[in-house]
Amino acid sequence: MVCLLGIDIGTSACKTALFDTQGNVLASSTQSYPLFHPHPGWAEQNPEDFWDAVCRSIKEVLGISRINPASIAGIGVDGQSWSAIAVDGEGRVLCPDPIWMDNRAADICRSMDPELRERLIRVSGNPLTANYVTGKLLWYRENLPDVYKNTAAILQSEGYINYRLTGRFTMNRGEGYGFHCYDIAGGTWDLSVCDDIGISADILPELFDGSDIIGRVSAEAAKETGLCEGTPVAAGSVDSACAPLGAGVIHPGETQEQGGQSGGMSICVSEPTPDSRLILCNHAIPGRWLLQGGTVGGGGVIRWAASEFGRYEETLAADTGLSVPAQFDIEAAKAPAGSDGLIFLPYMSGERTPIWDPDAKGVFFGIDFSKTRGHFLRAAMEGVSYSLLHNLNVAAESGAKVTLMSATGGCANSRFWTQMKADMTGIPVSVPESDNASGLGAAILAGVGTGVYSDFDDAVSRTVKEKRRHEPTPGMKEVYAANYEKYLKLYDSLKELMHA
Repeated sequence: MVCLLGIDIGTSACKTALFDTQGNVLASSTQSYPLFHPHPGWAEQNPEDFWDAVCRSIKEVLGISRINPASIAGIGVDGQSWSAIAVDGEGRVLCPDPIWMDNRAADICRSMDPELRERLIRVSGNPLTANYVTGKLLWYRENLPDVYKNTAAILQSEGYINYRLTGRFTMNRGEGYGFHCYDIAGGTWDLSVCDDIGISADILPELFDGSDIIGRVSAEAAKETGLCEGTPVAAGSVDSACAPLGAGVIHPGETQEQGGQSGGMSICVSEPTPDSRLILCNHAIPGRWLLQGGTVGGGGVIRWAASEFGRYEETLAADTGLSVPAQFDIEAAKAPAGSDGLIFLPYMSGERTPIWDPDAKGVFFGIDFSKTRGHFLRAAMEGVSYSLLHNLNVAAESGAKVTLMSATGGCANSRFWTQMKADMTGIPVSVPESDNASGLGAAILAGVGTGVYSDFDDAVSRTVKEKRRHEPTPGMKEVYAANYEKYLKLYDSLKELMHA
């Protein structure tokens, strides 16, 4: 049997899955690792924890499946975006990795010359904010000069795993958007920008397309993982590019709706047209780009609610067989659409698109004695959905046309929440059969790179299957419209107080 291995380096865990050529999961393993917040606004992880989780998960997958590792035709890795893993010439990690939600460089980014900031948008297609890699490199230069001086390469999360597998420093073009010295249209480094912002070009890795085979599993990596020495490794891509691929989003207008820890959407477009309110990155597929909206408040909102307010549901879980989120669905459905005017702003750790405000805060507005537990739960789901609608509307202003959304992530398991998003946006939502779109997308890259699939259309036609579809309920978009306008006005009214 020919197999493909997909490794997904997420924010909370590594998920490794072994796929057959039809996209079916033969075995999977999830291994978690910690996230540290040593100071307000900081969020960092230890890349060594990523590698340890990868090794454990691969061994477990091989044990569960009992396949011969020689059957694995190729390996693809995807990872969380905007890492800044500083390694020396021997590949040793020099400091913790500030991840995508880290805001330590906010002041540095705010202080940059406005004309230079505009130039960075024109080159990279993205605004300069603390979440991106650029600000983190400038922060290293100012606050960790020894780390900056000894850095041989800045790697992304999947780039670090690829280094541990192959011994080679590389980066895929899908991750280029985190660096404002990356030419989003040409797919190359713009070294003149490096000079302008004061970043050494020597630390920039070699660039590859996601399906390029960048090396093979080394003898040392084979010993640590149980893989066969010489197994091909593809360059892979950022998780937000692999998930659309694994959901079948490869043609312009097709859109992936993300419902993991964070939320958002990725619209496939044929031209790199930047909008400073949104995120623009290379698709995992050459010649395609993704216009993205990313909200910090996604499934993490419900995970937070379950942790802080779900103890009653936890006591029922054993008796009912329903998870806490599933019980939340039932409770939330008792409240009417619009939650009787209760509105939630899902800015639980600042917010990314389209407001780009690291100081934004979560808010419940409209509380009175009539509001029930169900109102609060429904309002939380609606708030996350309003953030999706906000991003879609901004994308529409930029000319992006969305014909269908493919829902991925844990939130897609909620029929109630998925139907809410279809109703609120007026766009049909398809739910793929695979609940591991990112890992499947990474595996597809390896499959195309090794010739298992003739091209991306062949790969998607063989691996991506629809599990169910949610059509918008007539009239419901108008029901949500009034609360949506209040949702927008709430932030505008409160942002100065949030900043204070």
